[in-house]
Amino acid sequence: QVQLVESGGGWVQSGDSLRVSCVASGRALNTYDMAWFRQAPGKERESVAFIKWNGVSTYYAESVKSRFTISRDDAKNTVYLQMDNLKPKDTADYFCAAKRGETPDYVNMYRHWGQGIQVTVSS
Repeated sequence: QVQLVESGGGWVQSGDSLRVSCVASGRALNTYDMAWFRQAPGKERESVAFIKWNGVSTYYAESVKSRFTISRDDAKNTVYLQMDNLKPKDTADYFCAAKRGETPDYVNMYRHWGQGIQVTVSS
């Protein structure tokens, strides 16, 4: 079983940068695809960024492309989301999630989730 814990959230101003981290325990992450999702108050959860188990392929939602970067350090069992040029619309709870690398690339295949961390961007 994989346990995920996010950290690094907080309150920032529009245009600032922030890096959130997700540390895994219980299993080595090097065979897991990883992802970040977010959920704003009153809205549905949305995908933010994905990174394959080998770190070669990444995917970003259009709303964050060119501003956010997902990366992984398997030696530290950690996944990061670097968020630059933050905007008030990025305010949300951010969740990291994991799925086995051999499973299909569907959101519902992500079976392991962190508790989430709040990111607030003021204008």
